[in-house]
Amino acid sequence: MTDPATWGADAALDELYAAHWRQLVRLSVLLVRDVGLAEEIVQDAFVAMHGRWGRLREPDKALAYLRQSVVNRSRSALRHRAVVARHDAAQLPPAVQPGADESSVSAVRRDAVLDAMRQLPARQREALALRYYLDLSEAEIADAMGISRGAVKSHASRGSAALRDLLAGQIDDQNDGDL
Repeated sequence: MTDPATWGADAALDELYAAHWRQLVRLSVLLVRDVGLAEEIVQDAFVAMHGRWGRLREPDKALAYLRQSVVNRSRSALRHRAVVARHDAAQLPPAVQPGADESSVSAVRRDAVLDAMRQLPARQREALALRYYLDLSEAEIADAMGISRGAVKSHASRGSAALRDLLAGQIDDQNDGDL
């Protein structure tokens, strides 16, 4: 039998979940860049809030509490990811670790892509970032941008073509400088 004190929590959290789950997952995705992990973080925040509902001083500020909980849990996930990455890198034998020239080439390529992205119109840049950096589906991108799936396809296609042209121009400029 459920505790009558949790009845208010159940109803309130059902409402919050229905109204704000997707928004909270998007917030976490922007921080951790992993949809599955973001969904887990948001779910854990709701579970924790349910357990503490009786101690919540201002239930009308529950959404703000959830947002802060999602941000804090996302930060914790990022810290954990960084520790795991350092540990994994330390375990690689020296022959497997990338050389200094490889990492500098990767950094140059990354900077070139980011510079080219900055030159795109805002909608094209958003569509490409949501697709390739956050790995969202067309439907999720359409929801995030508040546009139709067809408009997402159009912006992504035009953005990809423009990005290819911009990057091709940068490669040509770099090759001319090497001669």
